[in-house]
Amino acid sequence: MEMESNISATPLYFEKELSWLSFNERVLQEAKDQTNPIIERIRFLGIFSNNLDEFFKVRVADVKRRILLDEVKKLPSTHIQLLAEIQEKVLKLNEKFDDIYQQILIDLARYNIYISKPEQLDEAARAWLSEYFINNVLDHMTPIKVSDAPEKKIHLNDSCVYILVSLNGEREQYAALEVPQTINRFVILPSKRNKKDKHIVVIDDLIKYFLRDIFTGLYKFDEISGHAFKLTRDAEYNLDDEVDEGLLDKMSKGLKQRLNSEPTRLVYDDDMPEAMLRILCKKLGVKQYDSTIGSARYRNFKDFIGFPNVGRKYLENRPLPALKNKEFSQQDNVFKAISLGDILLYYPYHTFNHLTEFLRQASYDPKVTQIKINIYRVAKHSRVISALLNAARNGKKVTVMVELKARFDEENNIEWSRLLKDAGVKVIFGIPSLKVHSKLCLVYRKEKGVIEKYAHIGTGNFHEKTANIYTDFSLFTKHSDLTREATDVFRFIEYSYKSFNFEHLMVSPVNAREKIYQLIDSEISQAKLKQPAAITLKVNNLVDTGLVDKLYEASTFGVQVRIIVRGMCSLIPNIKGISENIRIISIIDRFLEHPRVMVFHNSGDEKVYISSADWMTRNLDHRVEVATPIYDNALKQIIIDILELQFKDRAKARLIDSSQRNHYVRRGNKMKLRSQIAIYDYLKKRENS
Repeated sequence: MEMESNISATPLYFEKELSWLSFNERVLQEAKDQTNPIIERIRFLGIFSNNLDEFFKVRVADVKRRILLDEVKKLPSTHIQLLAEIQEKVLKLNEKFDDIYQQILIDLARYNIYISKPEQLDEAARAWLSEYFINNVLDHMTPIKVSDAPEKKIHLNDSCVYILVSLNGEREQYAALEVPQTINRFVILPSKRNKKDKHIVVIDDLIKYFLRDIFTGLYKFDEISGHAFKLTRDAEYNLDDEVDEGLLDKMSKGLKQRLNSEPTRLVYDDDMPEAMLRILCKKLGVKQYDSTIGSARYRNFKDFIGFPNVGRKYLENRPLPALKNKEFSQQDNVFKAISLGDILLYYPYHTFNHLTEFLRQASYDPKVTQIKINIYRVAKHSRVISALLNAARNGKKVTVMVELKARFDEENNIEWSRLLKDAGVKVIFGIPSLKVHSKLCLVYRKEKGVIEKYAHIGTGNFHEKTANIYTDFSLFTKHSDLTREATDVFRFIEYSYKSFNFEHLMVSPVNAREKIYQLIDSEISQAKLKQPAAITLKVNNLVDTGLVDKLYEASTFGVQVRIIVRGMCSLIPNIKGISENIRIISIIDRFLEHPRVMVFHNSGDEKVYISSADWMTRNLDHRVEVATPIYDNALKQIIIDILELQFKDRAKARLIDSSQRNHYVRRGNKMKLRSQIAIYDYLKKRENS
């Protein structure tokens, strides 16, 4: 009862959207951190910008929809205040961004690297740029006329930057120019002999400088000027319910609708004239609840994730060569290695080639009869897809569950689906009401007259590119209970009306929430008996109210809870009488922390799970997700050791507190341990032992 009175008087949850902005502020801290190499710092600005684009497309769009829904229902909306707080926080972050960018420009100059505008360069450099523009850029320039008719809207691609051009002559005319995405964003000028200076011109500035070359001869004007802008739209789509329309066609239709969906943000050059801005807002349909943000930076700053290093190698992170797993390396084939015991990989420390080799060998091994796999996101030139196509060509039965609703990958997945179908692969699209987010693969192999199953259960996508920058666990196992239940997951996806019982795997939305509650309750029971009780979690996002409340309950009974959260976190630590036993950190570093891990003390015999699911309502109740127990004691210890290294981080760990201040964890008298480097060294030592 005492806990209930405390709860009623105390705010218990951070707003998830504000918590997300706190996460992105941690990314900005990495751009500011002068212990990071200078090229990595500018790339962190690109990551921050890319994150913010997606935030407006998804989360701000959702808040706007809630406001509009309240207006339709004629209800007072609490979301208007939330939107105002979001916009205020975004403006503050943008101010920090601009300050950090200006400092980075100063720091780049110390290494003789300059982001220059054409007008800042000498005549010879401008002549070279003129040739470059004519030969590489001009044929990509197709102006879009902005009509004088006030009711006529313009429909632009929200993944692109545009330059709104004003042509002043007998009358003022406007045109929009798309900054092409098919050419390099950064133009590197040739170095002069005996000169150390290296100049980079951003393509936006190049286009602005040569605007006259684009319009002369076709438009009459005396003066010409251009100002960059970018529109962000709601990334959701409204599909109708026509039953005679195939899902592939419906998804294609939905992607087209995204082009015309509601705006959520307009960013523009802060020197854009007020009259031009008013016309732009009217033409784009920008309304009262949309954010309009002016600044002096480049609009598609997300492209700076790929900012080139034109200087010495030490200006970017020292490479950490991907490790080969000794269990795989010591055997003739992957199936023999897995037969000797479960194998755990941790990307990007381990090479992703072990996963693609697993599929490559399965595609032509005469003993393999069947392959089943979930596809959520894959690389553009995917060796995973290539192996599946080859397996089908070799007469294997191949079933691929493709998630068409993987946000921002819908178009790729539609094309992969068609390609796989054409090759004779059985392609299924899962359950209409649930996204399939599990990371499962099953290989059926006939050994001594019996079908044996080999499973991959992981926390990350089958994606070669992201496996180089996301940390994720992959378990390869022949464990009969796990492979049997993995088979049932595929059956559940295909026949969701049937009932399945999972005793080992946690499967959303079947039993995951219930099993997590049971595991937490078990620790609470131990704490009530004055026995050691502890829970260690690692997730991307922790915003499910039911799970947050359960952790509060555990804390009140003395369960020691430690959490590593990368992104959103609704749980507020250190509330007296409620969350005093909960400690939360967040780590932002060169790799994106992506795995989901649960460790329960279990009277000293730890229960360890890796999972595809975040602790969000959508992941537990509205998606197909899979968490697997780790039964091999040596592998359990590896995961526990890795988590302990992260809790010891004194370089990149931030403390999540009740004010979301993002203070770095204090070093005190402890050594300055950087966990991502320490984990690499730990795994390297293990693989070389």
